Amino acid sequence: MRFFSDPVLQAMATRRSVSKVGPGTPTDAELLELLAAVTPVADHKALRPWRLIVLRGGDRKRLGEALDEAAGVVREEGDYNRKPFRAELLIAVVASPKEHPKVPAWEQHATAAGAAHLLELALWQAGWGVMWRTGLLTNSPAVRSVHGLAAHEELKGWLYVGTIDESFRARLLRSNRPALDPRQFLGHFPQEDSID
Repeated sequence: MRFFSDPVLQAMATRRSVSKVGPGTPTDAELLELLAAVTPVADHKALRPWRLIVLRGGDRKRLGEALDEAAGVVREEGDYNRKPFRAELLIAVVASPKEHPKVPAWEQHATAAGAAHLLELALWQAGWGVMWRTGLLTNSPAVRSVHGLAAHEELKGWLYVGTIDESFRARLLRSNRPALDPRQFLGHFPQEDSID
């Protein structure tokens, strides 16, 4: 892997999704501090078409119940959906587009996704493990309802946030996984004579 001298580029190049996070989480005050690095996300006409919802404690049980309702799952007494309990902190990412004659909804959804990824990077740089999770039921009526989404809003998934196990962190530091070849992503505008 190529190592960058710039800490921002280094954080971007070494970021990894952490599927199993530990119980520690940033406080709301720490999240607000990190969000200061997220708010400059590319945002045509500064519409701020995104918002975040913090889920902790019993919020995760309510999410699990909504996911079960959406899937038609009926559980035995005392059983519950464990998926939302894979982290102590979930951050729901919501695209909340605004009507604007020059900024289509798809562009505003891209801004919301950009904000989510910047928050992932900020959390990673601050030492937290993060996994962005979605699923087929993400925007089902029951799940939308438990998040209090308006009709025009769309849930983009949840960032599962927690501590990184020290053995996993050490493995990451030793990792020599090569970066993807960037040439596959960079093209050039077609020449006129090659256009049908």
